[in-house]
Amino acid sequence: MSGIIPFWESTVRTPDELRTIAAEIRKDMLVMIHRAGGGHTGGSLSSLDILVTLYFRVMRIDPSRPKNPTRDRFVLSKGHSVEGYLNVLARMGFFAAPELETYGRFGSKLYGHPTMSVPGVEAPTGALGHGLSIGVGMALAGRMDRLDNHVYVLMGDGEQAEGSVWEAAMSASHYGLNNLTAIIDYNKLQISGDVDSVMTISSLVDRWSDFGWTVRELDGNDVDALTCEFESDRAGTPGPKLVLAHTRKGCGVSFMENNPAWHHKVPTDDELQAALAELDEQIVRLSKNVKERVR
Repeated sequence: MSGIIPFWESTVRTPDELRTIAAEIRKDMLVMIHRAGGGHTGGSLSSLDILVTLYFRVMRIDPSRPKNPTRDRFVLSKGHSVEGYLNVLARMGFFAAPELETYGRFGSKLYGHPTMSVPGVEAPTGALGHGLSIGVGMALAGRMDRLDNHVYVLMGDGEQAEGSVWEAAMSASHYGLNNLTAIIDYNKLQISGDVDSVMTISSLVDRWSDFGWTVRELDGNDVDALTCEFESDRAGTPGPKLVLAHTRKGCGVSFMENNPAWHHKVPTDDELQAALAELDEQIVRLSKNVKERVR
């Protein structure tokens, strides 16, 4: 087997390549939501840079061997933001991209939350507060099996009001799970408005630190910062890690950003075209950056 480059090492992307992939997936995702007439637009956009960085740069996964026991695991605890996740899995090659056109249709396996019928999905999610518990179990199992893999769990900020999150956090700290990284998509908005007006969750750094986690704050829409942080997670920092990723709800489309109305809003024909045009401009700009570096 010597001389064979692992899949994840043969597909390492530069930051601008990651940004380009994210912009392209944002386009595909918005088209999918528009076609289906439903979806969680804002949160899928805010979390997409996290997903792209994990899947296209950091995680040790191979779509041709989706059940490889040594693979890294990812759990989308905020399962309602499934649209970006499905597009990432399709782009990675876990299933054929044309299948995305069936999203939301009767009989399709692609709908409003992740299910195990979708290749690449590690756990069915959607009932908020359960994903971290699943991740703790996966991390414990990996350590018991002496696997050199890592588990990533992406939660929402409103999800921090769920008691089961803190039970799982306490367990992860108790067992010293240094193969577990939790991420909070901290866009500060939920369907009914500002997160803190619904349930105060400020001082998350102190709260998670008090539960025995190593906490890092960063810009969750900055692929450079995300890459640096996630790659350092594998260096053997004692105990579990929490990444508090400050994001912008609706990130990537100016008129959707930081607007709670886009939590579950579907773009009209005109809004879709305006969003696609804006993303196309981003892709052209990124392409120019790459060409300038090559010179």
